[in-house]
Amino acid sequence: MSFMNVMNVLFIGDVIGRPGRVLVRHYLSELVEKEAVSFVIANGENSAGGFGITQKTAEELFACGVHVITTGNHVWDKKEAVSYLSKEDRILRPQNFPPGVPGYGSIIFSLKNGLKAGVINLTGRVFMAPSDCPFRTVMPVIEEIKRHTDIIIVDIHAEATSEKQALGYYLNGKVSAVIGTHTHVQTADEQILSHHTAYITDVGMTGPALGVIGVNAAQIVEKFLTQIPVKYEVATGKGIFCAVIIQIDSDTGRASAIKRLMLHD
Repeated sequence: MSFMNVMNVLFIGDVIGRPGRVLVRHYLSELVEKEAVSFVIANGENSAGGFGITQKTAEELFACGVHVITTGNHVWDKKEAVSYLSKEDRILRPQNFPPGVPGYGSIIFSLKNGLKAGVINLTGRVFMAPSDCPFRTVMPVIEEIKRHTDIIIVDIHAEATSEKQALGYYLNGKVSAVIGTHTHVQTADEQILSHHTAYITDVGMTGPALGVIGVNAAQIVEKFLTQIPVKYEVATGKGIFCAVIIQIDSDTGRASAIKRLMLHD
């Protein structure tokens, strides 16, 4: 593969509240330069106070250098997201949400170097809120994007490892990468599948390192002990930045490498 045909895509794991946004601002520009990154995607569904997304938090991520923001089951947690996402196509909600839901489930993004890259956001159904089938929903979208580019990255925001792995095999050779989000715990199964699709079950999270998946640990423990609902707060203290870098042939859309990042501040 010619070096001139290679592009590097950085996918940042679920950004948790202000601590996560601070970490993106701290690490992103350096990573873009060091790793020659052309395209940056971040899951931002928890960027506003740990639950949901707002115009302010999204614009902060865009200002840091994020090109496209994906989301998931918490996308509507902030009321303003409903109207905001209906007009901001750089923020995606899952494609397999019910028909007529505001917003965009995919985008074809034009990069400064003239290349185009497609991003599709999906949500799982196992242990998740009801939604349309991600397997059946995604195929027409892939076919449409392929009319413009072979570079396609899929964010599967899902709970079950088996569902994510199954989607990876289902889309093997059809997309450049299938990246899992939602559980906030980075998995060590990054790989290039047999037909040149990059895969990882969960890219992890970007936010507080010492809580329980980004939330104050004492509050989570109390909930498990008592089963009484408590108001969750974003944890404080040391941070963790989780991401993957995917190397893609810009001519064919085939992935040749995927590298995990877990940076501690």
